[in-house]
Amino acid sequence: MTDLSVVIPVYNEEDNLPLLWPELRSVLEAEGLAFEVVFVDDGSRDRSAEIIRSLRESDPRVRLVRLKANAGETAATDAGFHAARGRWVVTMDADLQNDPHDIPGLLRHLERWDAVTGWRVNRGEGDSLVRRLSSRVANGARNWLSDEVIQDSGCTFRAFRRECLRGLILYRGFHRFIPTLLKMRGYRVLEVPVRNRPRRFGQSKYGVLNRVFVAAVDLLVVRWMKSRTLHYEVAEDLGGDLIRE
Repeated sequence: MTDLSVVIPVYNEEDNLPLLWPELRSVLEAEGLAFEVVFVDDGSRDRSAEIIRSLRESDPRVRLVRLKANAGETAATDAGFHAARGRWVVTMDADLQNDPHDIPGLLRHLERWDAVTGWRVNRGEGDSLVRRLSSRVANGARNWLSDEVIQDSGCTFRAFRRECLRGLILYRGFHRFIPTLLKMRGYRVLEVPVRNRPRRFGQSKYGVLNRVFVAAVDLLVVRWMKSRTLHYEVAEDLGGDLIRE
């Protein structure tokens, strides 16, 4: 039985992967966990897939799931969920901004909660003013339209009990709303502070416009889904021991 699967969507991260893997491996080995790290290459145009293959050659706990073409972060996350074999699942970015040393703390919260999502309290430590502003605007818009109270819906550093992900259906762009979707299904979701480190290589692919306006339709869909969620309790189930088709 695998204790933990770490799912990492990858898109053009050839400079970050050789640094991320040894740090992540060191943290997880110190916890004494049986783990696997599932790198999902989302149609990278650099040497990301080649680097992951080389990591796999030296350690079978590394896995590569490679998409045929760039399909977006939600698709890569979903592919990782389907490939994961651990009883706990952690999602994180490949850009070194998420600190692997936060993972043990996230996992400890799973003793009482079904899912834990990160909250990058000190955004100034790792992001530019423009990116902090765009995230603040995006979070405000998402919470207003989806009737939520998530402080940092853009943070994809999360931990889940495996059963939370069974039957979870994602659509393009919905990786941002996974905590809300789980809460709609009755799971207990906790938001906790995590570190946010400076980006060392590459650059962010998101700005104010595509964080707010492109996701507006998705937010309205989530709001509609919440308004139509079924709420009921079974008072009696006479003959419930019979086999149902």
